[in-house]
Amino acid sequence: MRLTRAADYGARGTLYLARQPRDRVVLVGEIARAEGVPESYLAKIFQSLARAGLVRSHRGARGGFSLARPAAEITLRQIIEAIEGPLALNRCLDPREGCECSPTCPIYAPLAAVQERLMASLDAITLDAMAMKDSVGD
Repeated sequence: MRLTRAADYGARGTLYLARQPRDRVVLVGEIARAEGVPESYLAKIFQSLARAGLVRSHRGARGGFSLARPAAEITLRQIIEAIEGPLALNRCLDPREGCECSPTCPIYAPLAAVQERLMASLDAITLDAMAMKDSVGD
C-alpha cells in the first residue's frame, strides 16, 4: 500500500496549519511555498479537506485556510480518507466494492485484521502529536 502524492501533500499542508496560531488564516500559496508543493494542486487538495470539515476556507481580502477543529481532534486517517476515500488493503475490504467470497475466503480474515490495526494506528496519530514531534526535531 502506498499513499498518493495528494495524501502526502494534504498531510503536510494540514500539519503546516497545525503549527500556526489557532486563529491565523494562511494563504494556500504560503503553505505551498513552505512545503515545496505546487500551489494549484494544493488548492484542489484543500477543497477536499474543507468538504470533509478538516480545514475551513476563508474568502475575501483576508482569505485563506485554517484548521476547522483543534489539531488534537484531526487524525492522519481523516486527512488521508478526505483525499483518497475509504482506505482498503484489498478490494474485498473496500466497503464500496465488497466481495461475495469473503465469508469463505481464507485471505479475507487475515487481511481484515491487518487493515483494522492499520486504521487504529492512523486514528491514533493526530496533527497535534505530529506537530509536537516536529517541533522537538527542530
